[in-house]
Amino acid sequence: MWTIVAMVVVLALCWRYLGAYMVAVYEGRVRWLAKVERPIYRVIGADPKAEQTWKRYASSVIVFSAIALLFSYGIFRLQEHLPFNPEHMPGVEWHTAWNTSVSFVTNTNWQSYSGETTMSYLSQMGALAVQNFVSAAVGMAVAVALIRGFARKGSKTIGNFWVDLVRGTIYVLLPIAFVAAIVFISQGALQTLAGHAEVHNALNGASQTLPRGPIASQEVIKQLGTNGGGFFNANGAGPFENPTGLTNFLSIVLILCIPVALTYTFGKMVFSVRQGVAILAVMTVLFGGWLTMAAVAEQQGNPALAETGVSQPLGNMEGKETRFGALSSSLYNVTSTQTSTGSVDSAADSYTPIGGMAMLTGMMLGEVSPGGVGTGVYGILMFAVITVFIGGLMVGRTPEYLGKKIQAKEVKLAALGVLVMPITVLVLTAIATAVQAGKAGPLNAGPHGFSEILYAYTSQTNNNGSGFGGLSANTPFYNVTGTIGLLLGRFAIIIPALALAGSLAEKNAVPTSLGTFRTDKPMFVGLLTGVVLVIGGLTFLPAVALGPIVEQLSHGMFW
Repeated sequence: MWTIVAMVVVLALCWRYLGAYMVAVYEGRVRWLAKVERPIYRVIGADPKAEQTWKRYASSVIVFSAIALLFSYGIFRLQEHLPFNPEHMPGVEWHTAWNTSVSFVTNTNWQSYSGETTMSYLSQMGALAVQNFVSAAVGMAVAVALIRGFARKGSKTIGNFWVDLVRGTIYVLLPIAFVAAIVFISQGALQTLAGHAEVHNALNGASQTLPRGPIASQEVIKQLGTNGGGFFNANGAGPFENPTGLTNFLSIVLILCIPVALTYTFGKMVFSVRQGVAILAVMTVLFGGWLTMAAVAEQQGNPALAETGVSQPLGNMEGKETRFGALSSSLYNVTSTQTSTGSVDSAADSYTPIGGMAMLTGMMLGEVSPGGVGTGVYGILMFAVITVFIGGLMVGRTPEYLGKKIQAKEVKLAALGVLVMPITVLVLTAIATAVQAGKAGPLNAGPHGFSEILYAYTSQTNNNGSGFGGLSANTPFYNVTGTIGLLLGRFAIIIPALALAGSLAEKNAVPTSLGTFRTDKPMFVGLLTGVVLVIGGLTFLPAVALGPIVEQLSHGMFW
């Protein structure tokens, strides 16, 4: 309870002050790093005073991401010949390197490999950690561009991608990550280039090799940028990444702070903070519902163990750290899967069927509660466009949102952005369950094995990156098919979002009238919540019924 109270207080401060700060950053009023900012523009050849149409903005996103992808892929493949490789790691296999490059460039950080035995320090710092920063900054830039589309009137441009990318990185992500990394180091998170440590226990004669590396700096940005990929295979469950209760709490706050604060940024930029509050209210309702689902399920214990008569007074502790417990672990993992982060401090594969369903279905809603850095805001705004369209049909008038008429073009773009994810997930899951290479992946049979496949593609296509576990995913089949979900889940949503921004920016504002559907009232909050639930529920319910629901019923009960 006190953890949640403290989290709410800290996030409330972030919502107000970090949200206002980001408004100033993207409007160009923050200049305390101008001496760093200006040389970057000269190096990349960008004119900070020139704005872009949505097509130019989108092409810049694609070009930058493609260059980043090839750069990362090259480092992974050549790491055995590059410096900062004290463990002498060989070059990464082509399919693993390709999947990982796409994963980190798309802000997913899905890892089908064990980080401490696969990646050199250079790969961890120069490829993975760098992409943690810039892929998050890309998401924030797209969100701000869409917000400008709502705010501007009769404009052909929606900003400059290169300016938004640089400013989001150096003014928002880097300063917060720098301070938080110091806190993590003070708590015991590792930060060294000295290589592994050899430990010998003289009492029993046992020796152990402990992998080490530049961990704290990567740990912080993996949370702050809602990335999720860890230095170690154990991710946030390991003490070298997440050593104390304070770092566990700080991890949750870092994950949520920017997605939450962006709702205030949205409200200020469209000249009505109440609009941002309405969006935040929808996110809060959905987040609270899914957290309750997971917490109650995990507190009741593992039904399989209960059938054997084993007492579980602390809830389902299978696969969880005793220093965190069932409830705190549920909070961490639900936060991670509701925000496209994907980091974990406990094994999702060991959750109860309903606890695992909470993480799985939280992603299936499109990760808009509150979603990832930037992605949550532009995702829920596309849901909002569909919501006002439905509201307009109810009252028989042209729908409006924030003074802009929502017409056929805007509805089609929003629908494309909302539906590309579930279609991709279901098609890829169907293929994996039909071919031998896909069926060879799950280590469990029956509904749990199906859940492992469904979770993998849901995680990758939602750019989440968390793994359900129990799936041998580091194979050419899963690495190649997974990149399809990674790319579509990122760019097939970003491009419609930017096209929507361009279309809205060209429109002039429509005066409000008595028939205008108020989008800052509880009725809109309820309708938007319902639309998110209906689209996610109707699309995925049959698949979920074949996985966690059947597994839960196999224990002779639903709850």
